[in-house]
Amino acid sequence: MDEYEFDVGARLRDLRIKAGLSQRGLAEAARVPHGQISMIETNRSSPSVASLRRILGGLGTSMSAFFEPDTPTPTRTFFAEDELTDLTSRLSYGGRMVLKQVGDAEAHGLQILKEYYAPGADTGVTMLEHDAHEGGVVISGEIEVTVGDSVRVLSAGEAYLFDSRAPHRFRNISDKPAEVISACTPPYL
Repeated sequence: MDEYEFDVGARLRDLRIKAGLSQRGLAEAARVPHGQISMIETNRSSPSVASLRRILGGLGTSMSAFFEPDTPTPTRTFFAEDELTDLTSRLSYGGRMVLKQVGDAEAHGLQILKEYYAPGADTGVTMLEHDAHEGGVVISGEIEVTVGDSVRVLSAGEAYLFDSRAPHRFRNISDKPAEVISACTPPYL
């Protein structure tokens, strides 16, 4: 199956059933509306990164395990760009937002991402919140970072670092693409 034919809805339904949860049970565990689970499972809605991560948290799984469940992760030290794990291309974002992970984040307790945000790309209206710490450096373009009540547009060379339990969001509000290199511990996606 071509990577763009990945059935997000069927994969979510399979994991939910294997976990012994009803749609309502998963919605309660993930703290999302019940209808959202149904809409995603029937492929009538493509979830934002924040929404999908929240739902997968209700199942106790990561995005990398969701998209690459059978991929062995040998211990490696070096990675070519095409060897990074693409966590977002299968979410129908049309390349507007691409998150690529370096190696096996779970094995190292550290997630390193190469992030691309097209103009207008957004992690979603639902703010991200998770038990971790994260930081990053803007490599090119500009990215608006919201952490709690603080909002700042960061340009190339500027950085952020915060406790991820604070609600947060990333948006490219400019007319040019933005790239960020980020790290999160423990891994979140």
